[in-house]
Order: sequence, then structure tokens, then C-alpha cells
Amino acid sequence: MPRPYSTRHHDVVVIGGGAAGIAAASAAARNGADTLLIDAGPVMGGELLSGIPIDGCLNTRGEWIVGGFLRDLIDECDAMGGFVGAFFDWRTIWVVCCDPEMMKLAVVNQMRKAGVKWLLYSFVDEVVTDGNRVVGVVVLNKSGRTLITANTFIDCSGDGDVAVGAGAEFLHGDGAGAFQPVTMVFRMAGVDTGRLLKFAGEEPENLALGENPWIKESREECVRALVAQGYPKIFLRAEGPLLSKSIAAGELYPTALIGVTPVSTQRREVALNTTRVANVDATDTAALSATMPALIDQVWNCQAFMKKRVPGFEDAVFAGLAPRIGIRETRRIVGREMLRGDDVLAGVKRADGIAKGGHHVDIHGGGTDQVRQPIADGGSYDIPLGCLLPKDIENLAIAGRCFSADRRAHGSARVMGTCMAMGQAVGTAAALANDRNAPDGILADIPIAQLRTRLLEQGAILDGTH
Repeated sequence: MPRPYSTRHHDVVVIGGGAAGIAAASAAARNGADTLLIDAGPVMGGELLSGIPIDGCLNTRGEWIVGGFLRDLIDECDAMGGFVGAFFDWRTIWVVCCDPEMMKLAVVNQMRKAGVKWLLYSFVDEVVTDGNRVVGVVVLNKSGRTLITANTFIDCSGDGDVAVGAGAEFLHGDGAGAFQPVTMVFRMAGVDTGRLLKFAGEEPENLALGENPWIKESREECVRALVAQGYPKIFLRAEGPLLSKSIAAGELYPTALIGVTPVSTQRREVALNTTRVANVDATDTAALSATMPALIDQVWNCQAFMKKRVPGFEDAVFAGLAPRIGIRETRRIVGREMLRGDDVLAGVKRADGIAKGGHHVDIHGGGTDQVRQPIADGGSYDIPLGCLLPKDIENLAIAGRCFSADRRAHGSARVMGTCMAMGQAVGTAAALANDRNAPDGILADIPIAQLRTRLLEQGAILDGTH
């Protein structure tokens, strides 16, 4: 193997520039650490740039459970004139909707304000270890190979690439070859929102509504409240007459839902989340790449279906495609602790929590299959730092969908709002580890009370009964 031709060192190195990664890098830098963010793609932001809503920011009761970096980011998007709105879907969750085009700019601005350094178009080719420590990562890009060393590393790659490269134990899908489907989000502009909402009010049997037992309103009251919001945050359900007949007739591919999310009032634009190819191991690059034709066919099928069958879309036009295939599930690193589905569903609170989750357990399957289980009393649950620290690797943290959880808990906490809360927590912990001159950035040595205090000072939401 050729030797790296150059080296560089930072206090903290974050691998992966999605929702968790940008939060981690910003938090580490804002707390004084010399921080480098590495991403294999051309832009930072991950699924924030696709148009899908940011789930997990509020619980079903409408209480904010994620703050700090998330609020700074959406405030930046709003200040630049991008569409931002928090809406209840009257099915089970609140979501935050944002303009993905403006979000591209907002992400860069937030990274720059925090003082983060970044390397794009750069792939981690090798993880260098010494015993139970990560010494460095070898990065490959057009400049060649570079050994990047750090006191602390944070794996926000989604797939846990650095942790696995360092020898961490991991779980994979359901353990028997099943994986939640990959998807391709797309957007349509020129949508007549008034006509779409009128259709929702007149034919509510096509909508997913009132699934959460915390919602005491009748189905009719849910419909009226949904329409009254004035923004088309709706789910067309597979069991409804419109989708079920179209799927049975072969007019539309099998799908559990068509999620419609507003992203721009000026462009009258919405994002649609519905395409799916299930049981693909997205860590198999050839297999993941091979899903692209099927996903593109589904995108084109769905946009034609919406124009033909759904009022308000008659004059809409195809407006854009997500910058990457969306991946729900691959590896889950085994941490010092594991978040359990029972604790998620019960809304268990912990005195040592460093992030909160509030999204329902959401496990997609093939075709029309989907498991949706609500959190007790419309509330939230706490995530301890141990779920973000791989077993037996002392200077590495994880955040995002590769964190330590069983499959049900992962089905709730994998969403972007919760991932940003995780990222802010481990980025802050990494900076504190360097501040304290702990033995070379060991995160487990950080007093939880000190970490929680710093997170609260910087806008995170931890305490209370939400």
C-alpha cells in the first residue's frame, strides 16, 4: 500500500457532512476545538438538501425537543428568505419544512460562522489504529493521500465506516438480510395548494390521519385542522381508494405512502417522499448503485400519477431531484450502551440524557409495508452518551443513523432532528475532552453534568418532561 504523502493534525475530525456531521463539527468548533469536517460528496448537508422535512424536532404534543444547532440552522435559512415552517401532519408527528435550495447556502454559512474547516470530495480510505485508539484516517482525493491525525474522531458517516474500520462491533439491518428501503426524494413546482387542500378536505379517506392515540380529535376534526394550516403537509395512504386502486391497476408502483411536504411558497413547490427499493445493503456500493434506474422510474411514474390523479397537481412541473439516494438503514455500531425500542415507546427519561428523540418508531418495508408505533402520551425519550460511544474505542464517537440502538429504537432516532441533537452532543463532548487535556481526547472521561450544562448553555433541550 502506498504511504500517505502528507500529514495534517486537528483537535477533532468529523467524518460525514450530513445532519449529524454538520452539527458535530459546528459544536466542536464553537467550543474551541480546531475542527475538520471530511465528506466524500460535493456539498454539506446530506438529506437536508433533499426536500424531506426535518423530523424529530418536536414531539407529538408540539413541544420543541431539539434546539441549539438546529434552531441556528433554520433561523439562518429563514433569515435568507428561505421557506421554514413547523406543521402537524395530524397523523402522528410535527415536522419542520425547509427550502432545500436555500438550505445549501445556510449550511455553509453556519459552518463558516462556527470556524469549521472542511474537505469535500474526500474519501476515508483507511483507518489507522493503535490498540483501542484511532490514530488517524487516510483520506484519498485528487490531491493524493493524506494521513489526518486528531485527538478525537467523530463518525457521522451514516454507515459507521470509521468505527467499523477501527474494529467496532456492529449490527446490520434486521440481522437476516432485510433493510429498510432506499429512496429518491423529488420535487414538483407550480402546485395549486388551495386546490390540493380542498381535495384533502373533500376526500379525506385518502389521507393518513389520527394514527396516534394522543390525538383525541375525530377524523373529521383532524381533516379540518389539517386544511386550516394552509400548507400541504399531507400523506396519501396506500389503503385509501386512490392509491389502492392505482397500485392494483399497475398505474402506480407499490408504496406505503406519498408524503407531500411544502418547500417554497414562492415557487409553489413541494417535495414528495414515496419511492422505495427494499432490502438493499447500501454498504454494497454496486447493489446501491443498481437501484438508481428503478428509483428514477418510480420518480417519473409518481410525478405523472400526481398530475393525472391528484387535484392541485394538474399544471405542476417536475422541479428537482435529491442530490443522493436516501438511505434509512445499514449498520448500527454496538456502543457502551444501546437504546432500546421499549424505552423509546415508553418515553423513558434519564438524568444523564444528552439528546432527545420524539419521532414514532418508523420501519419501512417493501411495497406497501410499514410499521408505525407512537411514543407514549405524545412525548419524547432521552438518549445517553453511551449510545454514541463505540465499545472499546476510547477516542471515537458516533452520531446519526449508525448510533447504538436496537432496530425499533433506530426506527425512531434515525431522523434528522434527532441526529442533529446527537451531533451537537458529541461535538461538544469532543471539544470538552480537548479543553480538559484528558488523555488524548477520551470522551468517556467527560463528566456528564458538565456536558449537559454546556449543552443547555448553547440552546440544547434536555431537561423537563417533554
